[in-house]
This record gives sequence, C-alpha cells and structure tokens, in this order.
Amino acid sequence: MNNPMRLAVSCLLLLSPALYADFQYPETKAVDQKDIYHGIEVRDPYRWLEQDVRNSTAVAAWVEAQNKLTFAYLDALPERDRIKKRLRQLWDFERYETPFIAGKRYFYFKNDGLQNQSVLYYQDGLDAAAKVALDPNTWSDDGTVALAQVKVSPNGRYVAYGIQDGGSDWRTWRIKDLKTGTTLDDTLKWLKFSDVSWSKDNQGFFYSRFPAPAAGQKFQSLNKNHSVYYHKLGTTQQQDRLVYQRPDHPDWGFAAEVSDDGRYLLITVWRGTDDRYRLLYIDLKNAPGKAVDLIDEFKYNFSLLGNTDKTFYFHTTQLAPLGKVVAINLDKPGEKHWRTVIPQSDRVLSGASWVGGKIFAHYLRDARSEVSVYSPDGKFQRTLDLPGIGSINGLQGDPSQKETFYSYSSFNSPATIYHYDLRTGKTRRYRQPQAAFNPDDYTVKQVFYQSADGTRIPMFIAHKKALKINGRLPTLLYGYGGFNISLTPRFSITNLAWMEMGGVYAVANLRGGGEYGEAWHKAGTKLDKQNVFDDFIAAAEHLIASGYTEPDRLAIAGRSNGGLLVGAVSVQRPGLFAAALPAVGVMDMLRFNQFTAGRYWVDDYGSPENAQEFKALFAYSPYHNLSAGREYPATLVTTADTDDRVVPGHSFKYIAALQKAHKGAAPVMIRIETRAGHGAGKPTDKIIEEYADSWAFLVENLNMPLPDAYPK
Repeated sequence: MNNPMRLAVSCLLLLSPALYADFQYPETKAVDQKDIYHGIEVRDPYRWLEQDVRNSTAVAAWVEAQNKLTFAYLDALPERDRIKKRLRQLWDFERYETPFIAGKRYFYFKNDGLQNQSVLYYQDGLDAAAKVALDPNTWSDDGTVALAQVKVSPNGRYVAYGIQDGGSDWRTWRIKDLKTGTTLDDTLKWLKFSDVSWSKDNQGFFYSRFPAPAAGQKFQSLNKNHSVYYHKLGTTQQQDRLVYQRPDHPDWGFAAEVSDDGRYLLITVWRGTDDRYRLLYIDLKNAPGKAVDLIDEFKYNFSLLGNTDKTFYFHTTQLAPLGKVVAINLDKPGEKHWRTVIPQSDRVLSGASWVGGKIFAHYLRDARSEVSVYSPDGKFQRTLDLPGIGSINGLQGDPSQKETFYSYSSFNSPATIYHYDLRTGKTRRYRQPQAAFNPDDYTVKQVFYQSADGTRIPMFIAHKKALKINGRLPTLLYGYGGFNISLTPRFSITNLAWMEMGGVYAVANLRGGGEYGEAWHKAGTKLDKQNVFDDFIAAAEHLIASGYTEPDRLAIAGRSNGGLLVGAVSVQRPGLFAAALPAVGVMDMLRFNQFTAGRYWVDDYGSPENAQEFKALFAYSPYHNLSAGREYPATLVTTADTDDRVVPGHSFKYIAALQKAHKGAAPVMIRIETRAGHGAGKPTDKIIEEYADSWAFLVENLNMPLPDAYPK
C-alpha cells in the first residue's frame, strides 16, 4: 500500500462490504456561489473544492475523510487481494520499448518486470553488452520521481532528460555525459509541453519554457508566455539565450526543432489542442538570424519529416483532411509552389517519418495500423506485413541511418520489437516478451454499429476464446472521443487481467477522435459534442443487443476527456450501466478553462464565454446535470493530488454533487492518490494498487464471480 491514508484506515473495516448498503458519506459543505453566464444563473455550491489541497486545510480534511471511506470499502472487498496478487504475477516479465539510434549507439527502455520505472540502456553495437544510461528507480524510494523525456545528442555522448516529480506536467531537465558517467551541473526548470532539440555540434540544445509560476500556484495557474531558449552545455539557465518569444500573444506555445542537416531551426507555433500550426524558421548557418514566417496562419497540421537543403518535407492536412506529404522550398514558400510527394488516400495518414532514404507512412484503416514505404520522391515501394489487428510504434531516425526499429502490439499481444534493414527491406523479430499468459487464448475482433443519427462506428471487442456469449457476461466498455486522438488496439496488462477474470473488454472508436480524419474529429467537438456521448451509449446498447451483456453486468471507463465521457453518459443514461470508472475527468465544463492547460481545450469543447457554446457545455456538464433523488451507477472516481493537467477539483466537485444527489444503494466514492498526477510517470506499485481496487470494485458491483481456475 502506497497511499498514507490507506495505511491509516486499512484495519478499520474488515467486515463484508454488503454491510455498507447505506453509506454515510462525508459531509461536504455547500456554499452560496452563483455565477451569471449569458443571463443564466448557475449555482456552484462546491466551488471551494477547487483550491489546491496543499493550500487549504479544509480541502485537505475533506480529502482525508473521502479516502478514509473509500479505502475502508475497497480493502474489505473479498477478491481484492487475489486480483492484486495476479496483477503482480502478470506484470512480472521483461518489457522493452522500441530502440532508437544516436551516433553509433542504440538506446532503449527496459523494465525487468516489477520495477517502478523503466531503465534507459544503451549499447555500442547492435549485439554489444547493455549499459545503464539512466535508472530513475534510484531517484526516490517510492518510485514517484520519473524519467519523463529523453533526447540524446547527435553523437550519442550526452543524454538530456526531463525529470517528472509526483506526476506533475512540470519537468526539470538535466544532462548526463556517458563518456565520463557524470551528471553535469546544468539544471533547467519550468519546462512544460516542450521537448529539446540538440544543435548538430553537440554543444547545446533549444527548448521552450514558461515563466516560473507565482508562489502557491505551481499546480493550478494558467500557463502563458511560452518562450524559446538555447542552452549551451556547462552554463546556467540564467545564461541561456532567448531565441524567440511573442509577448503580444501570451497564449501561443512553441516547439523548436533543428533540421537534420543542422542548418535551420524550425519553430512550430500552437495555441490550443487542434493540429493547426504556424511555422517559422531561423537560419543557423552563421549567427542566428531573424525568424522568418513560413506558414503565417493557424489553418493546417504541419509535422516535419526532414529536409534536403532548402526543401522541407511535411505531413500536412492542407486541402487533405485525411493527410498527405508535401515538399516546401524556402526560396518559393508560397502555397502554389508546394509539391505533393504522397497524395491523400482513402486511409488516414496519422504520421510519417523519413529514415535512411525511406518515407514511412503510418496509416489508420478503421483504427488499425497499416504502414506503406515510399521513396523520397513519393514512389510506393512496399507495405509492412503486420501480424494482425494491432498498432505499431517506432520507425524513427535520420536520413543517414541504415536500420530502424518498430514494435507491434494488440489487446492480446505485448509489444514485440522488430528490426528493419533499410537497405534490403527485410524485417526480423528482434525482441519478443515472454509473458505469463498465452495470447492464443484470447480473441480480438472488430464490429461496426450505428449511432443515434445513423453514423457507422467501429468497436473492438476482446475476450477469452473459451468464453460463451450468453447475454450476461461482465463487460467493460472504454472510450475517449476527443482531441483528434485515435484509440488503436494496444496491449495493457490491466486489461489482459480483466479478460483473464472472465470479462469482455470493448473499445469504441467514437467521433471526436482521429480514426477517420478531421471531419470525424470535428463531428465530436463544440456544438456537436453530444455525438460522442450518443456514440458511446449506442456502443453499450449494441453490446447488449449482440448478446454479450446486460445493464447490470455492464461497466464503463475512461480517462481525462474519457472521464468526462463516463461522467456525462452516467448522468444521461444511468440505468444503462451498473458501474462507472471516471478517471481524472473534466467534470465542470463551465470552469475548465480557468486552470493550468485548460485554456487550450476550447478548441475541442468550445468556450463558456461564447453564448452558443455555453449552452452546449451546460447541457452535458456532468457536475451541473446530476438530478437529486436519482439512482446512479456504482461509481469509483479516481484522481490524484498532483494532477496539474485536469486539476483534481473537477473530480472533487463532481463526487460531492453525486453523493448529494444519489439515492441508490450502490456506492459512489472517490479514490484520491497522493504523489501522482494525470497518469504519466506513475510507478508500477501505484498502478497495480489502483487497478486492484478498480477491478475489485467492478467484481463486487457487477456481481462477477472469479473463475474457478483463478489464482488464490
């Protein structure tokens, strides 16, 4: 047990959870807070719960009381310890991430099994002995200090790395010299939503940062005034050279990237979550000159593949909502001079890379990975053979490489690493994990169903092959539906554990995602956000109509924007689901833009300051649409005290309102993790604890017996 509150209350209640049919939820003070939006009065009785738990003794006391109830209930669940034990068994196998090359060195992450954080290794040859570059498990006793980002210098000597403390989005960057084995004194702070890009002389790198937040506002204040800097090795951050800023546009953000030949610095300008960017470049050949606009409006996606002299290659959506690859010459940058290299096809081009004289185009066809290989002049060469319905990752590098790597995974298959020879086009299996289960025992299929307006929606369904479809199977439906993010078939130990327990796992590819391009994305945003909820509800109805399950055996889950999804549909159709797991969700749709990164989300959600968009937001906001005296599904809300992406006040306010409104016997509670954030960097121990709680909660509230063969 990692949570201090859990340790304090674990021995208080050792009785059967059935004795807690009438929960005495902690008293939550209601205040007379009213706001006027476009002439409409809106009550916000739990506004005070928005305060940072570190700065408010009242909020801290409320968190303690909620956790006391929640952990007492969860620890008394009879199957929890068996599930936790099995999760640890399933987790305990070697896992590798896709290798990458810098200089003549090969770098990769590996986890021995139950390590809290994966370790960065390097090899001086493909078959040479592995050496540890960075081991974040030595940075903290509980694993809550994570290695969040890594960028290796072009010659493979220096490793710049971002440190994530307690799950926060803030990063502190350090540099390790692999030649000497020492960590340099250089320390860079207040980086967020930024990578670094090395200069080709290996003497420094470009990065972006925000100003230091005001005292006490580190985890809540809005992030503005991003600026680009250059850091030279061996100097302090105070000496870093300011490269680019726009104080006249404090809402703009910047990503700086050095071209493969080292001559140019490309700066991508963003102002929200939509893939619509401005571009400018700086010639680094002599003393860095003035920034020159290349794309001067926020209209299309532009992602750099590489360059040849003054010709730059981009993956773009310019007049191609499904994506294409174009070449732009700096001497003739006008749109009429752009050359199409790979035209738009009938598939979504989700990404592309230029490695060793090959362009790898990563496509989605019905949310499944496909990869086509082209020459730099756009001639089709081959298609990668993939093992089945799944997802790939990797195929990265630079034009000088002769090899690259990629991984393949699916719901029933952990990531297998493949080596690709760029000279011959041959692929060989490089590393395959040996897990404590047989992938052939599980089946993965894709179905299609109709949403409320007749739109055809894809859904993946995975379960044990031996499972008999009888209309009463415990089923977990997962969704996201937002921000142009596509849900593709990927492996998860926790989801495998759910299927091993006898559950069906389903993933619906809702509108709002990127599975079918920009039109699909936009059909689930702003005034059309209700389409996302309708798609999810229709997925649940399809699972029932197809004979998989029934409402008292159906659970729903989602994280972040998916947490909003779960909250919204729980409010709109509470009788359709027996249990709900909204994690780190956006629950107050009228104030999301007041905290940290929330202002960026107006691209997808719209703004409460706009009258029409306010009307749509208010209509589905989970916090505002709970009805007193109504019975809601059993609900376990999860959040964390250091979540500075979706601040925990969203979940705090929602569960307070739900506990007030709910009149059913099913539990509605919140699990508040300490020393954790939105999800990234969470140590293995904490993940296992959280999912042991979540799956035990579902086992109890779906009346789901574990299989006879399930480990004791």
